[in-house]
Parts: sequence; C-alpha cells; structure tokens
Amino acid sequence: MNERTAVPLYMQIKEDIKAAIQQGVYKAKEKIPTEPELSAEYSVSRITVRRAIEELCGEGYLIKRQGLGTFVSTPRIHRKITEGNRLESFSTLCQSCNMVAGAHLLSRQIVPIRQEEQEFFGLGSDALLIYVERLRTADNLPIFLENMFFPYQTYRGLMTEDLNNRSIFQVMKQIDGRTVNDTSRRTLEIAKASPKQAQKLGISTGEPLLFMNCYFIDQEGHPLCIGRQYYVGSRYMFEL
Repeated sequence: MNERTAVPLYMQIKEDIKAAIQQGVYKAKEKIPTEPELSAEYSVSRITVRRAIEELCGEGYLIKRQGLGTFVSTPRIHRKITEGNRLESFSTLCQSCNMVAGAHLLSRQIVPIRQEEQEFFGLGSDALLIYVERLRTADNLPIFLENMFFPYQTYRGLMTEDLNNRSIFQVMKQIDGRTVNDTSRRTLEIAKASPKQAQKLGISTGEPLLFMNCYFIDQEGHPLCIGRQYYVGSRYMFEL
C-alpha cells in the first residue's frame, strides 16, 4: 500500500482486489480470503478492509454469504428485450449462460383487486386476485423477487399447484391453455431494497433494485397476469 498518495487505503485495496478478479486470480464463485487474512496481507485495519469489501459487494464484484464468507460474484446476467417488445424468459436466459434457474415459493394468497388491476383485467371491484411471490435464483444465487397477480376465477388452480422450480407460465398454460405472448405495457424504475426484500435477496438494506412492472397478454391481446419484479441491480442487467 502506498501511504504517500492521496488515494485512501481502502480504495487502493478495493482496486487491487478488483484487478485480481478481472485477471482471474480470484475466479467466479471462489471464496476470497477473510477480513483478518486481508488485514494482515495489506497491513491495515479490519475496518479499512471491510470498507473495501462492502464497496466491491455494492458494485457486484463480491457477494457475502452468511456463515460462509465472501465470494466472487458470477458475471452480471444480461436479459435481452427482443424484437416485438418481448422479454427472453429467465429460464431460457439461465440455460444460455450455463446456469441453473431456480424458483422458490415464498407466499401464495388470495387478495382484493385494486383500481389499476381492475382496468387491466376488465374486472369489477368485488373481484379477487391470486398473489404469488417467488424468489428466482441462478445457480442458487438470488437474482430477483417475482410478484405475480392472476384473476382468481381463471387461475384458482394456482392455489394448489407446486410452484417451486417450475415456469409459472407453463403452469398457467396447463390450467387454461393460453400462453404469454407479449406485454401490453412495461415500466422500469430504480428502487431501494426494504429490510424484508434485502433479507430475502441476501443483500444490504437500501441496495439498488430494478423494479419492473409488466402487464402480460396472450396472442389475441387478452390480459393474462401482472408481474411486479424486483431485480438485484448488481446481479442483473437489461439489454434494450
């Protein structure tokens, strides 16, 4: 470490570890040395090392796994929005990256419909929706929280189906024969992870998330479902 430069020590350590990752000294999914080990290696305090590690985690180079240590992240997943305004499916995307897609059911309940949902589905104020929350993973690394809303009368079968490690669109097709063809509207915003979201995704509270709101339709333009997804910004990227 160069103490004569104006560059803070934690920043020098951060850049040194980043260079080691980029040069393949630390490989994807590999555990890096512990904070005490890095502190001894660089002859600095653990607080200095911790700040460097936290910034690298925030930028997506490293990921902390509780009780296991700190690991090099896999390259950020790139999801293309294809011609016709369609999204490449997450399962297909993971397969193309030689990763295993996962889906873990977190919550499933019947909820009242809201105004915006009434307008999209063409339903009355007394209608009910099925709300499904799942954690989507790639090689067991949490990537996004999937929040899906379906008309209860059409998709009541979702309340008893096994929704773990399955394409929810395939389950929908089995229930009523229709398939997702496109989205009638889609918005993308920046959000900050709430404490509950952070816990589920294994990130820090306040870490940047990409919030995508999608209104899915079938081939005839009829409404199917609504998706409100929260992606970990350091692990995911959209290609427009």
